Amino acid sequence: MSRARPAPATEPPGYARVFAVREFRAVFVAHAFSLLGVIVSEIALTVLVYGLTGSPLLSALTFALGMLPYLIGGTLLSGIADRYPPRRVLVVCDVVCAGCAGLMALPATPVAALLALRCAIALVAPVFNGTRTATLTDILGDGDLFVLGRSLLRIVSQSSVLVGFGLGGVLLTLVTPRAALAVTVGTFTVSALVLRCGTRRRQARGSGGGTLVRYSLSGARQVLGDRRVRALLLLFWVPPMFMVAPEALAAPYADEIGIGAGGVGLLMCALPVGTVAGELYAGSALSVSARARIVLPLASLALVPLASYALTPGLVPALGALTLAGAASAYTLGLDRWFVDAVPEELRGRAMTVHTAGLMTIQGLGMALAGLAAEFYAVSTVVAGAGVLGTACCLLLALEVRRTRDGGPRAPVADPVRERTTELRDGADQHVTDG
Repeated sequence: MSRARPAPATEPPGYARVFAVREFRAVFVAHAFSLLGVIVSEIALTVLVYGLTGSPLLSALTFALGMLPYLIGGTLLSGIADRYPPRRVLVVCDVVCAGCAGLMALPATPVAALLALRCAIALVAPVFNGTRTATLTDILGDGDLFVLGRSLLRIVSQSSVLVGFGLGGVLLTLVTPRAALAVTVGTFTVSALVLRCGTRRRQARGSGGGTLVRYSLSGARQVLGDRRVRALLLLFWVPPMFMVAPEALAAPYADEIGIGAGGVGLLMCALPVGTVAGELYAGSALSVSARARIVLPLASLALVPLASYALTPGLVPALGALTLAGAASAYTLGLDRWFVDAVPEELRGRAMTVHTAGLMTIQGLGMALAGLAAEFYAVSTVVAGAGVLGTACCLLLALEVRRTRDGGPRAPVADPVRERTTELRDGADQHVTDG
């Protein structure tokens, strides 16, 4: 079991302690370069496919293909995260992405191959993300430093929504789409080199037999079969599923209230701004026990601001509601701690991969359902409905999480040693939560 590195009781909370860990600095820099590669490749590929085909459908499909393979990679390939040394997995995933981007940049690559290569990048993404998150527990321990490190990576990802697409657009005014794809070869390569040289080699967590697919599916069954872990996963997944409704429908809502194209950009930015602000505040100003206490209240009420769309608010009130909803995502800091405490170390790579795959998949499903509902109802009604229905689901999930924390029935565990370890973890979790 990895050793937690709790901060002394007198040490104030904050992110500076995380950056003091040399290996985390390497992971952070690699994450920034890898994320830059993904964003630039998405924009460049969309422009390239549209330029080659003139088809809006195929152009949009390049974005969809960034989400669809997550479910496949996150379930059938999740065993890679535990079966092989983590540093090797991370470096190989970056090399695969660099190779795919390099093939995309070739002038002779046809559209079908471009889309297939996009799928390949998306297929390895959940394995990479799950392995990296599990590796954070080795680098930072499974205590507060892990929570803050995980939060920083999320903040970078959210911030990329605000600036990444703008930078990609500027790049495409200077170079061709294929040249921009060539730039992403460099970003993925830099990420691989930083991880290879900046992190230690560690042994694989698991050594399960059988084929990779069987090992992966076995891990997914263990993760989803544990009542506590399953409840925590759903609390990660369900709020974002409903939260994406106003983002997916930003353009039609702007048209509905007559604010023009400029308002669309503001509506798209409000949720990420709120999310970054909420996470920064929770990570820098709240103690460990305070972050644990706000998990269930914030998760339960995060979607309530969306109900204000029933009044068809103008731009400023809508931005306020979206920013407030985004800020409530600060509940994930405490939830991260509960989740890593609930998952056995030998299962963490697969658990984190399933978590990543499920989150991306369920957000894609949420976007699709919001768009479908908007075909029959006003956008304001759809977003308000998402807020009300989502709040009801989150309240039920919060009750389930509380029951499992307070000693409710869990799925049976075959190994008595693991069962005893789980009981001890639950007791520690209860102590932390009660402050």
